[in-house]
Amino acid sequence: MRKLANSELERKNIDEFKEAQKTPIIIILDDIRSLHNIGSVFRTSDAFLIEKIYLCGITATPPNKEIHKTALGATDTVAWEYQQEVLTVIDQLKAEKISVFAIEQVENSVMLNDFEVEKGKKYALVFGNEVKGVSQQAIEKCDGVIEIPQLGTKHSLNISVSAGIVVWDIFKKLIALGEN
Repeated sequence: MRKLANSELERKNIDEFKEAQKTPIIIILDDIRSLHNIGSVFRTSDAFLIEKIYLCGITATPPNKEIHKTALGATDTVAWEYQQEVLTVIDQLKAEKISVFAIEQVENSVMLNDFEVEKGKKYALVFGNEVKGVSQQAIEKCDGVIEIPQLGTKHSLNISVSAGIVVWDIFKKLIALGEN
């Protein structure tokens, strides 16, 4: 095996990315404190052609040197919008018939490995604050809650890691349905 050079990876340029068919996933980041976490979610979103990111509450917005450090230019490719109130974003997306799921640990959550996607459906995923998680008010507005199974002594993951795991899993399930 030989490691591929960047020139061999056939990556899209910014214009090609913007014109490409997007994965029917929207990410909502609510009250994310770490600029590195925000940048990392942008980078993951670029990798999987995510449709859009909503930045809510205290979540910082581009342009920002610290976000750019981990996003590596993904803030120029992935569509994003700032909205102060996450509850407003959830209501707006649900009115557009988009299924909204919080990523959190709650009663009656669906484990990620058991979560089934539906053909033709678009999903919005709410990720919350690094300490407090997704707010109870946001959870109550969502169509459901997805939980990442965890077996160790720690019962939380870094938000950027959580986003990567959940996006990859749902992306993989959508591909299996022929959605991307």
